[in-house]
Amino acid sequence: MRPWTKVPPQAGRRFVITGSNGGLGLETARILGSRGAEIVMACRSVEKAEAAARTVPGHDKGRVTVRRVDVSDLVSVRAFVAEEQAEGRGIDVLINNAGVLGVPHSVSAEGVEMHFATNYLGHFALTLGLLPQLRDRVVMLSSREHRSGRIDLDDLGWERRPYRPFAAYGASKLADLLFMRELDRRLRATGSPVRSVGAHPGATATSITSGSGHPLITWIGHHGHRLVGMPAWRGALCTVYAAVADIPGGTYIGPHGRTELWGWPAPARMSPKVEDTALAAALWQRSVELTGVDFEEPGAGQPGPGQPDPGQPGVERPVA
Repeated sequence: MRPWTKVPPQAGRRFVITGSNGGLGLETARILGSRGAEIVMACRSVEKAEAAARTVPGHDKGRVTVRRVDVSDLVSVRAFVAEEQAEGRGIDVLINNAGVLGVPHSVSAEGVEMHFATNYLGHFALTLGLLPQLRDRVVMLSSREHRSGRIDLDDLGWERRPYRPFAAYGASKLADLLFMRELDRRLRATGSPVRSVGAHPGATATSITSGSGHPLITWIGHHGHRLVGMPAWRGALCTVYAAVADIPGGTYIGPHGRTELWGWPAPARMSPKVEDTALAAALWQRSVELTGVDFEEPGAGQPGPGQPDPGQPGVERPVA
């Protein structure tokens, strides 16, 4: 397969990227920044994000902004949405990248297990809160592990089941894709030009397991991915492709290899569970109950520039 590295110019387009102070999120910001995009780094740690922002192209030109949001905390999500609404600017692309993997059992203020709260529920609230300002698309980050996911809507806190961190992670990533597809169905039903798409990075060398609290899981995640995984910038290309290529809503992008562990951006396989519209509707309703946020048709954002031509010349890899 021909490698996709020619990212088209993004000047005049504004991207909000959660969890962009490191790993995939930071590489995504660097790639888009190198093509002229305006970046909002939406991160839990402002201190870490401000240090990382200095490595993003365009920072010295005022095109990179750091704002605090902890997506596991709905109070923090509401504050971020209110700040964006008060500023009154449109958002071309929202990239829901922040995530945790293999963390010890804990629950959010809403009683939701922390993988589910961070990887899915906070992004549900963030996306619907910002939807009136969106001009182009939402990108949900998922994982190959969504295929093993099982969602128990009656036990989102894992109180009745033995807690298994990787099972909880898989459930959260299945929820991300159920939401991605259900949101796209609702957008199309209203005739909105905004689209909802998904992506996963395959096996990529990042520090996502650093919060596990388990030395073995942390070691395997850190060293194993570095031994067999792609560098973070390669994994981030799947996110960037989903964010800028002219693809239909509902598309899921991942590495092109047969196992989807390595490769260049290409359509990825989704579990049949993602097409369970009854489960998607039930998940949506439960999420509305937990967050107090529901679908509002996009349109409040000011008109932005047209979609760039994916065939325009670009760069192979940004230089920080």
